[in-house]
Amino acid sequence: MTQTAAEFTPYGASHLGVVLVMLVGIAVLVVVGRRLRHRDPADRLGKLLALAILATTLPLQVLYFTPDYWNPQKTLPIQLCDLASLVSAYALWTHRWWAAGLTYYWGLFLTTQAIVTPDLDSGFPDPIFLLFWGMHIGTVWAASYLAWGRGVAPDWRAFRFAVAATAIWAVSVFCLNRALDTNYGFLNAKPSAASILDLLGPWPWYVLAEIAIIVAIWALATWPWVRGRSARTGPTRRTPRGPAARR
Repeated sequence: MTQTAAEFTPYGASHLGVVLVMLVGIAVLVVVGRRLRHRDPADRLGKLLALAILATTLPLQVLYFTPDYWNPQKTLPIQLCDLASLVSAYALWTHRWWAAGLTYYWGLFLTTQAIVTPDLDSGFPDPIFLLFWGMHIGTVWAASYLAWGRGVAPDWRAFRFAVAATAIWAVSVFCLNRALDTNYGFLNAKPSAASILDLLGPWPWYVLAEIAIIVAIWALATWPWVRGRSARTGPTRRTPRGPAARR
């Protein structure tokens, strides 16, 4: 079958091109974010990036509900990538610790999986192609900009919140999959094609293995930030007690 110009080719020129754009954008945003950290406390650049993310995420979700693209098996806006993009926009606008934490964990460790192995049929310059990559790359940019650019990095509180929020999402989507006979997140069954999940055993063991792997990676990705803060603040001084405390 002859491939049309509108079809997406994994690891083709357009795929490699958007990955290059993502990497260059990360480097630029981190450098600029550090320079503006004290000169722009209102983070106007972050707010512009938040609006840009919404300008791709919201039209994409609308397009997915049109007859040409509607598919209840894959276009409902309940994937973690969909939620991560909205949370990342909120995090950029407010710098709230929980939103920045979710953006860090979901953006850098889950959204990137969709970038490496995208579930995408439309190629450049189809609107779905442009909006899909805008949403996913924007989330990764937001996570990198907040953590390394603006210094809004995660701690153990954000780690615990992200684990709990992801668990709630997983349980909710599992129940929705059962009700609608769908398989979002591959929580109810493995994908029909061969995948890395085949190495993790049958259901439900591969789901439990995924949970353990994600929690371990997130913990490892949190530890350097916490350790760095402890090194900068130094050991906590003990409060004197007894007569010396009243001098």
